[in-house]
Amino acid sequence: MDMVAATPAAHVLVFPCPVHGHITCMLHFATGLLAAGLHVTFLHSDHNLRRAAAASSPRLRYVSIPDGLPVEHPRDVGRIVELMESLKTKASVAYRSLLASLLLGDATGGFPPVTCVVADGIMSFAVDVAEELGIPALAFRTDSACSFLAYLSLPRLLELGELPFKDGDDLDEPVRGVPGMESFLRRRDLPSQCRDCSDPDNDPLLQIVYGFTAHSGNARALVLNTAASMERAALAHIAPHMRDVFAIGPLHAMSPTAPAAGGSLWREDDGCLAWLDGQADRSVVYVSLGSLTVISLEQFTEFLHGLVAAGYPFLWVLRPDMVGASQSATLREAVAAAGKSKARVVEWAPQRGVLRHRAVGCFLTHAGWNSTLEAAVEGVPMVCWPFFTDQQINSRFVGGVWRTGLDMKDVCDAAVVARMVREAMESGQIRASAQALAREVRRDVADGGSSTAEFKRLVEFIVELSTTAVAAIKDEEYVASYVNI
Repeated sequence: MDMVAATPAAHVLVFPCPVHGHITCMLHFATGLLAAGLHVTFLHSDHNLRRAAAASSPRLRYVSIPDGLPVEHPRDVGRIVELMESLKTKASVAYRSLLASLLLGDATGGFPPVTCVVADGIMSFAVDVAEELGIPALAFRTDSACSFLAYLSLPRLLELGELPFKDGDDLDEPVRGVPGMESFLRRRDLPSQCRDCSDPDNDPLLQIVYGFTAHSGNARALVLNTAASMERAALAHIAPHMRDVFAIGPLHAMSPTAPAAGGSLWREDDGCLAWLDGQADRSVVYVSLGSLTVISLEQFTEFLHGLVAAGYPFLWVLRPDMVGASQSATLREAVAAAGKSKARVVEWAPQRGVLRHRAVGCFLTHAGWNSTLEAAVEGVPMVCWPFFTDQQINSRFVGGVWRTGLDMKDVCDAAVVARMVREAMESGQIRASAQALAREVRRDVADGGSSTAEFKRLVEFIVELSTTAVAAIKDEEYVASYVNI
């Protein structure tokens, strides 16, 4: 990246929601800020900092606060609302105290006072607390622009009567209430929270997701990990609702340097890359449903039988907590027995390395935004089986807009798995579309590309905000009034 020379006083606190995909994405963002010459404090939860291998550097440090949940809490997808509520009501108190102390800076550690906060957009309290303390704050969303626009359009969907759904309604009915998507969006493609909202006015989850999306308009700017070549139309429809919008992705492809350490909450099995070395070009199906997806034993069995029937070698990421209460060792044995020498199972994989490996022919994925971007950059065809939230609309874009893969949502049947995997592996049209999109995205992140230009503009924006913040921070009475609250 050809970045501006940032003022030494610019010091950004980066605060992701404490779940794996959000941390990974925002660490790539932190890496970009470091490359631009800024100081960065990366805020983990205590629980996650214990799991992550986090090593500080001269302009990067890791700090943590409690998330407010008991140590034994599973923090899994089934209780994600509990985590969000605890962050808002309990962690926010510790966050406020930490921010107030960081207004003083750390002369011994070489860190100036924090002058800007970039907080995960699904934690609106983090933006509000920073602004209350006089620190300018930006909202960063780790999901796609198309899903953000869908959440932002919820009032319009309700006004048109396209929400709520009724039992027995046709999920393939077109949806007209999301601007720019009238020609291809269906009910089944809306974010998963839309499916269970029989009473939208009293649906806490729907109110939460709309609330933090609309709240991003209060932040100094909205930052999105996306590229203009992928989501130009959605970005144009979002912009009038925000104070400013920066499309700066895919972040993992923006810099040749490795991301700042301290992100992965799972130990990657590098041995799978050596296994891929022994496979023929474009012969392997890579299967990973992300860090949160949970499937039943019956669904596992359908996936397994479908993969075996497809007839290709496969590399499958099976987290220990992924298949109900089943034992991971039993699942590995089942895969080994079914796939014989053609299968490899790991608990976690170095995904970017896997996707760029010559042996990988397609990616069976949950269509999480990080995974979607990583496949897009490498030009790998996808078969999408979305699990929840934004994955539903991401998979529709893969199958119906970019045409870089197939959308398998709402189906878990061995025959369908086998058919779609074969098509993704063998279709010249899908592969050509995937490679064409990869070329466009790579232009966006190259020198002179739209994402690189936007990242430079963002750094300049943060430096300008920081200059104003530094002037206020130099007022000792101003700082003391917050440190002593």
